Amino acid sequence: MDPLRRGDPSSIAGHRLLGRLGAGGMGVVYLARSGGGALAALKLIRAEHAADPGFRERFRREARAAERITGRWVVRVLGSDPEAREPWLATEYVPGPSLAEAVGLHGALPEATVRALGARLASALADMHGAGLVHRDVKPGNVLLALDGPRLIDFGIARSAGATALTATDAMIGTPGFLAPEQARAAGAGEVGPASDVFSLGCVLAYALTGERPFGTGGVASVVYRTVHEEPELTGVPPALLPLVTACLAKDPADRPTAAEAGAALGEAAGPAGDWLPPGLPALIAQRSSRVLDLPVPDPTMFVPAEPPKGVSRRGLLAGGAAAVVGAGGLTAWLLSRSPAKTGTGLGTAGPLPAFTIGVLTDLSGPTAPAGRAQERGARVAVERFNARRDRAFDLVLRTVDDRGDAEGAKAGARTLLKDENLIAVLGPTTVPSVLSAVTELLDRSVPLVSVVASVPTGTTVKGQTLKRTYFEPRAAPDSMIVPFARYLSEHGCVRTALVEDRAGGRYTWFAARSMKSTPPSMAQGGVATSYPVEQDSEDFASAVRAALAADPQGVMYLGTSPRRAALCAKALREQGYKGHRGSVEHVLRPEFLTLAGPAAEGWFIGTGFADADGIPAAKEFTAAYRSRWGLARTTPVEPYATEAYDVVNWAAQALGTAVRNHSEAEASGVSNDLRTTPYRGLVKTYSSGSRESVAASLVGLFLWQVKGGVPRYLGEFDKAAVAGT
Repeated sequence: MDPLRRGDPSSIAGHRLLGRLGAGGMGVVYLARSGGGALAALKLIRAEHAADPGFRERFRREARAAERITGRWVVRVLGSDPEAREPWLATEYVPGPSLAEAVGLHGALPEATVRALGARLASALADMHGAGLVHRDVKPGNVLLALDGPRLIDFGIARSAGATALTATDAMIGTPGFLAPEQARAAGAGEVGPASDVFSLGCVLAYALTGERPFGTGGVASVVYRTVHEEPELTGVPPALLPLVTACLAKDPADRPTAAEAGAALGEAAGPAGDWLPPGLPALIAQRSSRVLDLPVPDPTMFVPAEPPKGVSRRGLLAGGAAAVVGAGGLTAWLLSRSPAKTGTGLGTAGPLPAFTIGVLTDLSGPTAPAGRAQERGARVAVERFNARRDRAFDLVLRTVDDRGDAEGAKAGARTLLKDENLIAVLGPTTVPSVLSAVTELLDRSVPLVSVVASVPTGTTVKGQTLKRTYFEPRAAPDSMIVPFARYLSEHGCVRTALVEDRAGGRYTWFAARSMKSTPPSMAQGGVATSYPVEQDSEDFASAVRAALAADPQGVMYLGTSPRRAALCAKALREQGYKGHRGSVEHVLRPEFLTLAGPAAEGWFIGTGFADADGIPAAKEFTAAYRSRWGLARTTPVEPYATEAYDVVNWAAQALGTAVRNHSEAEASGVSNDLRTTPYRGLVKTYSSGSRESVAASLVGLFLWQVKGGVPRYLGEFDKAAVAGT
């Protein structure tokens, strides 16, 4: 919200003006407080435009349409005067975000939330259609979210079904991407009926469920063409709702359900709304409510005599506004919405906050989907917690794209993210091919790519990283995962270490075996590490274990990358009676290892590059927020890499803050610069661009775990845990 300007009136017809909600060439929308204390969104049309008879008639029509709609899920008119020198219209106001803003900040909404949202919007449309009106501009920006349910706003282009349009001949009415094919064809008034609103409702439902517009983005002409001639993209719409959404988006109006039928398919809209919003949004609404209610009354500017609205008594106006604070409203005129939309809300600040996008390009459906899903979840919590801060200078928007864990998916996904001009950083590839492909696509825009899962092998060329670095890998190298268990063996005086060298692990196993033999545990005390290979085409771990145990080792380490083959090694050790120290590396710590090994996994030590947030005292608030956001029980572990993703988002936010303060011409480039130069102390560790550039730095972020009671237990940072471990 912007403050009042010198030329703004102090009050209009008994409404004390508090600030500007929006402005355009035709007029201004103010936040106002009635004499009874109710908040209202008051639209005032400039006198020079009101002098146009056609324009004034359109405004009269808007006021009449808004006054005829009395359903629960639309904003109510508190007063109006279409005949004043400067016509005005006051409606309920609620400081909740629009659906567009909510999806932009929080991502796609849960199915249960969308069912409640859709049922109530369908009820609002059924009421409109029953009153003989067609909204004609149902879109996410015209849906406000309140604690008790959504509200449909903006009746600036609503009109009676079959009425003659007061717009220019062949003018397209509505918003591309959410309007019906018959609207896109600039059809005659008789063809744009209630069914067009149902089509728009289908678009809104698809957007809320997936976070994407069903007919894509881009230029108006291309979006309109796809709306008229192509089928919608509904990937991601839950199967239970897909038939309804598909029916709403039928090209032929006669094939669409009515609003009432759509509402019935979604569920009952009547009664208390209940706990319909997902975690994060109620807190945002409450925060904005408190900001608005605390607004001071500005000093008077221009004096405007208070006049009761024509056709509405003062008593009726005050009574109608008594519930405005708990309702949802704020009418943004169609004519005013022609000015470029601003992102963010910034209530209580000098104006709307700018919004910047962080992309999550990760595997959500491929072989590394668990790690990808954990990253998206951790990043989502970081964005929501950041946007809830009162001292923030900007909002963050999270956009997630599934790369399926492969190079082609990452290439396409990076291009999708680059369509967002506000993109400032990307997090998340889970595989090396995905990293290499994404870096290439993001390079021209200098968008930084940060990976906490995938690790590019030493010696691999990453395009464009010689002069201007844009790829960051703030994680311990996989080659260093042998260190935690090796350190444990040293701290416990193990001189003889047996290495079960699983050659199916290729380069990784070869390098790990060489490193262990050249610098074995307890080296200062004459320690030695001996390798016992298992060929890649063999599963005879029993023979390798038998040979290893013949040398009476004090510790056994499995060197390989397969959880299944590690389980075979663990079983062979148990079957042959070995009860000494045994362990491996991060590759092994998967459910498959624990399931197949069973009791044989008990006691194994595992070195990893990810931490357990529950073992970090400073992460207490994060773990509570994470479990609340994703509906997890207190005993359910926070998934690996979720905490690291949370940290990386906050690191990027720190870098973006620097770029904004320095007025960087390109924020993404500014973020890259700051990531290169400024470390960030996160919950897990200190993140920096040089984490792989020295031996000491490469060991930051290594942790030790042990399987106890069939479950991995976090012991802590490897050097401290090696001393304390039992």
